[in-house]
Amino acid sequence: VQLVESGGGLVQPGGSLTLSCAFSGFAMDTYAIGWVRQAPGQEREDVSCISTTYGSPEYADSVKGRFTISRDDYNNTVFLQMDSLRPEDTGIYYCTGEYGRCPVAEYDYWGRGTQVTVSS
Repeated sequence: VQLVESGGGLVQPGGSLTLSCAFSGFAMDTYAIGWVRQAPGQEREDVSCISTTYGSPEYADSVKGRFTISRDDYNNTVFLQMDSLRPEDTGIYYCTGEYGRCPVAEYDYWGRGTQVTVSS
């Protein structure tokens, strides 16, 4: 399984950013793709998750109403649309994958991460 993130960068508070995750290599049809972020000095946080089968996407309370996860099955890509960004959203965002459905207790597959910095 391979996961490759793109789309990170520097954005002002209140701004928007869209992350993309191109994935490949899953051997079964049922799997979940998530976004996990790591802020400096803090524990990793599961931000959002989407499954290939039924079930609604899931979000951390800290991003509900501001972030939207979606997927393009034809191109094997998952997107994380981030709106109304706050400085506390700063961190490295990892695209993650696991067989099964959301929520995922522990992801086995990780991308290299992309840096998101929210600052004026």
